Amino acid sequence: MKIKEKKWIRFRIYAVAAFFLLGLGTVWARAYQLQVLEREYLKPIADDHINRTTTLPSKRGTIYDRGGHELALSVETGSLYAHPNRIEDKADTAMRLSLVLGERQDKVLNLLKSPRSFIWIVRRIPQEQAKQVKTLGLNGVGVVTETRRYYPGREIASHLMGFVGLDNQGLEGLEARHDRLLKGPEYRLTHMSDALSRPFAISSPIPSGRGMHNLILTIDKDIQYKAQQVLKSVVYKTRARAGHCLVVVPETGEILAMAVVPEFNPNIFSKYKPHQWRNRTITDCFEPGSTIKAFLLAACLEESVAAPQTNFDCEQGEYKIGAHVVHDAHEFGVMSVSDIIARSSNIGAIKIGQELGYEKFCEYLRNFGFGSKTGVELLGERKGFIRSVKDAKPLDQCALFFGQGLTTTSLQLTMAMAVIANGGKLMRPYVVKAVVDDSGDVIEETHPKIVRRILSNETARKAARILENVVSDKGTGAQAAINGFRVAGKTGTAQKVDPTTKKYSGKKYVATFVGFVPVRQPRFVILAVVDEPQTTPYGGVVAAPVFSEVGEWSLNYFRVNPQLRVVTKGMDAQADAEKRPYADLEEEKPSKVMAGFLPDFRGLGMREVLRKGRSLGLKVLPEGTGLAIKQMPGPGAPLQSVSKVEVMFRPPT
Repeated sequence: MKIKEKKWIRFRIYAVAAFFLLGLGTVWARAYQLQVLEREYLKPIADDHINRTTTLPSKRGTIYDRGGHELALSVETGSLYAHPNRIEDKADTAMRLSLVLGERQDKVLNLLKSPRSFIWIVRRIPQEQAKQVKTLGLNGVGVVTETRRYYPGREIASHLMGFVGLDNQGLEGLEARHDRLLKGPEYRLTHMSDALSRPFAISSPIPSGRGMHNLILTIDKDIQYKAQQVLKSVVYKTRARAGHCLVVVPETGEILAMAVVPEFNPNIFSKYKPHQWRNRTITDCFEPGSTIKAFLLAACLEESVAAPQTNFDCEQGEYKIGAHVVHDAHEFGVMSVSDIIARSSNIGAIKIGQELGYEKFCEYLRNFGFGSKTGVELLGERKGFIRSVKDAKPLDQCALFFGQGLTTTSLQLTMAMAVIANGGKLMRPYVVKAVVDDSGDVIEETHPKIVRRILSNETARKAARILENVVSDKGTGAQAAINGFRVAGKTGTAQKVDPTTKKYSGKKYVATFVGFVPVRQPRFVILAVVDEPQTTPYGGVVAAPVFSEVGEWSLNYFRVNPQLRVVTKGMDAQADAEKRPYADLEEEKPSKVMAGFLPDFRGLGMREVLRKGRSLGLKVLPEGTGLAIKQMPGPGAPLQSVSKVEVMFRPPT
């Protein structure tokens, strides 16, 4: 080979080597620029193109009633998303999706035309629909599993439970109050593409150090349902604006039912107006009316300024205070304290209150819990109002003694009556019995708490005995009576202030009854409030039947046996007891039925009723099963005029 040819070959080798070195240097320089110099700028762009992260709402813990029934739980649903820039035929995709989802095609198409790289098409659809979408195999469309809140009882305890938003955040009620406990760890949905640009998604938990918890409530689902049904029926019949009903255990402060009408379904809460979400038992303040006389009575007995048999002149229904005249519903003359409470005389209450004094009564009211929050673990509770001594005119002071000029919430009034029921202790009400983790271990537990002692046990017993007369035939709350049980309570009928005139309305009233049953060892304190009834305004007519029906059902549900009553000389023993309003509160001792009179079968089993009836030569016609609750003819009828007796039975559950 010639020397010239060798030089040419060497030159070409060097040229090619230089070319490759130059190219490699350029690549290295560009790589250095992209990986080092412009890294912070380019990395987010690359990540957005390769993968995208969306934070999914966390699952929430379950809320149970006291019996372990689910009141709120999380259920799995499918959420449909899309990458619009990866969908080639958007019109066809929109058409196929609209057929499955039941949405308008143009609505879906507008979503798919979005310039964004990721969109939600629809959130939380049923799993069946989600599976149908998956089977379509649409490019750029995916389905991810999410959870949504579901309330199996629908309206049951809805005002107490509240609801959650689209991202599972608590918005109202217990859901909002205990949002931190109920929320579990959030999940991260990462959208990525493989080497062939095929999209896929992975879901992984975001470390939060927070576990999910469940709540166990004091609420009883069945009592709650019964309270709502009875209350709803009364509100509908009276064409009232609203109503509340509370059932509380007086000894512990546990709330068994918290019913509010109008109702709403938290599964579709957005279809209701905000005022329908409100838990009126703690947010609505109203004037308690004559129910306040129960606490006036207790205060006077505790301070020994009046005894049950102390007489006051009720002025024949008219009593002048300055330039104003206070009226009673009836023309009462001289009456004892017991009769004043039973017949709910406003003038009598003023006379009793003047013996105690306005300042002292205000002090007792505050001790009973009026004018301050109860401490229940719910959002939105209000304090109510009591006019101070310096701001109270003579008429204001007199009005307080019969329940006008101050405001209270339903829960305050219920807990105040629980003081008389449980022997003088103000208890803190509560609805959350325990907080448990996923494994069932108790993290927090609520125990009964005595806020303060207000009355002696003896005073509470005396007050209870007098309040029992309210539910007798001579009292204003006769319709609150429950067959077979001794009931104590107080009615209330309060005028509402007209927001326009700022004066008391002659048409708008709040009808109330609050009481407890049985009188000895009370199991329940029950309050019923009917706001602006259009038929009759009286608490003894409108609200008392709610107490009776809810109370009777609850006693049967808890298997509380009726009090056996006997008949002596043709007179019901309980009626005889009412003639002795200052007797001790112990239950009546059973005695033999006088010969010649029909006995009281109530509280007995069917076999015992049949045996006793046959021994008296009677034909017994039983109806139902369980314990006897009613009989015709009634007890005390002369046996010589009775050949058969109809007895109705009802199971205690």
